[in-house]
Amino acid sequence: MSMRQTAKVRGGAAAAVVAVLALALAGCGDGGKPKEPQTPSAPQSKAAGSQAPDPSAGKSSEPTEVLATVNGASGMVLTVNSLQRDPGGFLTVNGQIKNTGTESFAGTSAWRGIELKGTGESVAGATLVDKAGKKRYYVLRDTEARCLCTTGISSVGPGQVVPFFAQFPAPPATTTEVEFSLPTFATATVKISG
Repeated sequence: MSMRQTAKVRGGAAAAVVAVLALALAGCGDGGKPKEPQTPSAPQSKAAGSQAPDPSAGKSSEPTEVLATVNGASGMVLTVNSLQRDPGGFLTVNGQIKNTGTESFAGTSAWRGIELKGTGESVAGATLVDKAGKKRYYVLRDTEARCLCTTGISSVGPGQVVPFFAQFPAPPATTTEVEFSLPTFATATVKISG
């Protein structure tokens, strides 16, 4: 093959690669336009005895595992969904706080505890108690004294569900159960899941 033929082949291959990449990128982009929600155009009829799978089946906005549920003031309900040991010696509590009452709950300032009064609303007042080890654990803080927990909860409206987390030093590996407390709620006894 001469140099001229080789250059034509390489140039043609490069053009083909550029064309494929352009098509791939065009398929990925949305042109910066917001996506509009899709609505079904018309209900589809089903053959007798057959059922199409429901895409929303098994999906829920709420976590399915419940380790403990306790009641609090003014119709507030706290649910603990996980209590997991993390690498590095931490224990993270995840859950939800729901207002089952008919009025907005604004007593969230009690949840921050007495240590962080100037830092705004949070769940920094939460504690863990290892009864077997006779030790109480407080929410961890970063180097600027901010809690490693959910912050910014100033009120909870009627029917509103607020997810929360709080991170603690992990108790010894032999500890399998702790008591979780958050001011204004009853104490929950929870098994450590990991």
